[in-house]
Amino acid sequence: MAREVLTFVTGNANKLREVEEILAAGGVPLIIQSRSIDLPEIQGTAVEVSKEKCRRAAEIVGGPCITEDTSLGFVALNGLPGPYIKWFLREVGTEGKSTQLPR
Repeated sequence: MAREVLTFVTGNANKLREVEEILAAGGVPLIIQSRSIDLPEIQGTAVEVSKEKCRRAAEIVGGPCITEDTSLGFVALNGLPGPYIKWFLREVGTEGKSTQLPR
């Protein structure tokens, strides 16, 4: 019986290897293929951003896929920066982010 193929939308070989190891350890009989796709960044909550990213990726690959999206929120900042962590770090850096947190 042929194993099903699942596309992991990433250009990061380390992330691909990690997903393959996790699924193999869990006995998931899938072939994981990677595909690097530049997806637009949407505005929304971490859940909304993740769902839309995966929905758009599935349309492009023409089938089931998984995506990965990183989010980091601080209670002291009411959940910010959330899914915008990459933008926040680019604009204020790690030192700038730490000065925004209460001491």
